[in-house]
Amino acid sequence: MIGHTWKRINARLMVATTRVLPFADAASEGLPLGQLLRLSLFQVSVGMATVLLLGTLNRVMIVELSVPALVVAAMIALPVLIAPFRALLGFRSDTYRSALGWKRIPYLWFGSLWQMGGLAVMPFALLVLSGQQAVGPTWAGEVLAAMAFLMTGLGLHMTQTAGLALASDRATDETRPRVVALLYVMFLLGMAVSAIVIGWLLRDFAPFTLVRVVQGAALVGIILNLIALWKQEKLAPMSRAERAAPRPQFRDAWADLMAGGTAGRLLAVVFLGTLAFNMQDVLLEPYGGEVLGLSVSATTVLTAVWAMGALAGFAIAGRALLRGANTYRMAGNGLLIGLAAFATVIFAAPMQAPTLFFCGAALIGLGAGLFAVSTLTAAMTLAAGGTAGNGLALGAWGAAQATAAGLAIAIGGGVRDLVNHLALSGTWGEALATPATGYSTVYHIEIAFLFVTLVILGPLVRHGVQGGRGAPGQGRLGLADFPT
Repeated sequence: MIGHTWKRINARLMVATTRVLPFADAASEGLPLGQLLRLSLFQVSVGMATVLLLGTLNRVMIVELSVPALVVAAMIALPVLIAPFRALLGFRSDTYRSALGWKRIPYLWFGSLWQMGGLAVMPFALLVLSGQQAVGPTWAGEVLAAMAFLMTGLGLHMTQTAGLALASDRATDETRPRVVALLYVMFLLGMAVSAIVIGWLLRDFAPFTLVRVVQGAALVGIILNLIALWKQEKLAPMSRAERAAPRPQFRDAWADLMAGGTAGRLLAVVFLGTLAFNMQDVLLEPYGGEVLGLSVSATTVLTAVWAMGALAGFAIAGRALLRGANTYRMAGNGLLIGLAAFATVIFAAPMQAPTLFFCGAALIGLGAGLFAVSTLTAAMTLAAGGTAGNGLALGAWGAAQATAAGLAIAIGGGVRDLVNHLALSGTWGEALATPATGYSTVYHIEIAFLFVTLVILGPLVRHGVQGGRGAPGQGRLGLADFPT
């Protein structure tokens, strides 16, 4: 009787959760909803660290600690040095052989350690970087901050790649795209909640408050990841002979992945589209503070607004995906929304309209969410039918996205500094001698990149590719394929 009652309660909870959470119907017999939601906690920790790196810390360094925007952009972009190796990390987790039989858990665990270690030393490194230093060489701040950002970046990439691959392994062919999409919904929820909490904790900024908040985030992150990985991968002990057997070569698996036809063009779309959406990451909060006069707490909420917009994009894409929509057409819709979003942000400065600015941030999130879930769903099928594993396919997608994001941040900060230097010196006349000129230039460049991405995406939409391997040569990047 008790068992029957518990089953009924569990079934009702499943129905209620499915109605509330997008992609919650991704659960299957091999990956129940409870285990899936617990596994998704690693994305919450990654989202929290992302808020610190791309939101709070860049605002604090530029405005409160008076660190030049170019130095800030370079520090935040340092994890891009690790990003191209995500495909290799994913492949190594595909082929890893341990005595216990685990493949993904070791990478998820060590990624969590790197992420925690980087955040633990981060606030002290930033205080030294800002000039609050009593002893030691003058370059100590730059070196310590670079090490902290590199450690955190390595942890983020390793944790996310291994975690997504583990979820993909446990899902069925039918539910796999929705499982990964649900994990990214949790990533955005983690960003939104963390942005609100961190913004509230830093409402009265002080150096020691910064230390407590960032180190607290490091502790929370490692705890969430421990809960996430607990009993998620079955023990399958391997003999010494099995562990010593020759492993597949990375170049062979990569060649097999690229042989699918659509992989090269898809990765080009992911790279350029991410470049277009992410050049503003290091500038969105400083823009609100410097041009519109918003407080630290108000500008930190921008990250939450962006994340909620992206969450709405995931929900919209989820409905369309269940109806069999073309994933590339959805990606194109996301790019079109991005065009309107950046135009809205640009007009917020001359109109001095913070409300319009917040609307633009939400639209940027909406467009980026549609684009991300669409290209991710397409990437999930790249390994189908070949020897390339899920880790390699997801790693390739993640490498393209993370590399573009890092380069975009560096380019955005550099362009903003250069343009503002010329504009404020009076080179371009009195009308453009305002801090908004540099930011506006970056947003116009992003609009141009969105148009280029639409051009490259066109052949995939025209051929009706649904994210599969496609016919050989169908998706290769060539001038003859460009729409006229």
